[in-house]
Amino acid sequence: MTIDLLIHRLPVVIIGLPGIAFLLLAFSWLVGAAPSERMVARITKLTMGLATLAALTLGVLMLRSGVHHVAVGLGDWLDVGGYEFPLILVVDRLSLPFMVLTVVLAGLVGLFSTNYLHRDVGYFRFFALMHLFAFGVLLLTMGGTIDMLLAGWELVGLTSALLIAFFQDRRAPAANAMRAFITYRACDIGLLVAAVLMHHYARTAVFDEAFGGPWPNGDASAFAGSATLMAGLLVWAAMGKSAQVPLSGWLPRAMEGPTPSSAIFYGALSIHAGAYLLLRAEPLLDRAPIVSAAVVAIGFASAVHATLVGRVQSDAKSALAYASMAQVGIIFMEIGLGFRLLAVLHICGNAAVRTLQFLRAPSMLQDYHQIEAGAGGALGRTGLHYEMVLPAGFRRWLYRLAIDRGHHDTLLQRYVIGPALSVAQLLDDLERAWVGLMMGGRQSTPEDDEVAPSAEAFVTLTPSPSSRVSKHPAVEERR
Repeated sequence: MTIDLLIHRLPVVIIGLPGIAFLLLAFSWLVGAAPSERMVARITKLTMGLATLAALTLGVLMLRSGVHHVAVGLGDWLDVGGYEFPLILVVDRLSLPFMVLTVVLAGLVGLFSTNYLHRDVGYFRFFALMHLFAFGVLLLTMGGTIDMLLAGWELVGLTSALLIAFFQDRRAPAANAMRAFITYRACDIGLLVAAVLMHHYARTAVFDEAFGGPWPNGDASAFAGSATLMAGLLVWAAMGKSAQVPLSGWLPRAMEGPTPSSAIFYGALSIHAGAYLLLRAEPLLDRAPIVSAAVVAIGFASAVHATLVGRVQSDAKSALAYASMAQVGIIFMEIGLGFRLLAVLHICGNAAVRTLQFLRAPSMLQDYHQIEAGAGGALGRTGLHYEMVLPAGFRRWLYRLAIDRGHHDTLLQRYVIGPALSVAQLLDDLERAWVGLMMGGRQSTPEDDEVAPSAEAFVTLTPSPSSRVSKHPAVEERR
């Protein structure tokens, strides 16, 4: 097998391995023959080990042969009336780092989780979703068309919501998962409309064809005056996925999931998906200076907000989530200012560090006590002493602002979520009345309410401290 043929085969192997692993686990569950923990662990280690080996091999071969762009065609999904939906995998200087990062960190988290979730009732479900997530991220990053990127984007959002609700015997995880899913769906409209517009204006969904060349040398001249609109829609989608203000309220709620999923999702891969989308749409941002300036402003506001709020968090996972949000805000600023390669390096470094910190979160307090014991007493304060530069009244105002997380949830609840729930409740009442009329005047019963709970059950204004404590001893110990 020649090197060129191997380079074009390896991308299919890399993206196919986690997909096949998920299908294998899902099929075994459907037929009622779920494998044991040891078998699931072996499948995970083999899948991620082979995918990591293939990704590193592909990177070395591309570097040695001087190839910076590899496109692998897999045929057409659909071709109707001049609209084509081709299946193309692309490995270039943008997708290659994300691809390697995905398989390495997914393998690391999978290896950690084999012991962390030992004898948990959701052990099989966790690993099935983790393989589906890895497949979704690889599809998102390696997809050569906006349609494939959208498919991977939706898989990432779906698995994210399902893993936030992993401890489904408690109400808080399910409610917070629904809040995150609603935020995703509201922002995913931007990516969906942008995909339709790309088909309309460029007459193609392939990034290399629409932008006139591979990343980072593309140009969006084909979109003319629509570049600003498309860029704005993509920024809206990226804000929701990367938890940028004012859409950041779902991120601390996502910490209800297991620590390994928090590490791979909100420390490493999922939270950087929005930044990847903006990097892939770089030519559009170049032709839309107003949108680029908005990206810088959003990133700056998110970094400041996350820094302030992260300082008042009372649990390690929420503090790490806000630390990750602050870094993603800085990455948004780098993208808006045109420092694309710096943003890629920043993403890789931040993802690796946050993964390690999240996985070490259960031992953080013990580590701190050991450091104190080694230092011979309590550690001194670090950072800026705000009482020396800020008035007391202003510091109290900042503290209240940080405790309420910038009032974002309050405003969204009052002006967005509340009215939406009112409309949903009205529609539900109308549906019940209509069904009752069609059934001869039968009224809804409490049993009906238990089967179909109202929309308010899925939305919480602010997560209370008690909602973060598990009633299950094993779960409480892990947290």
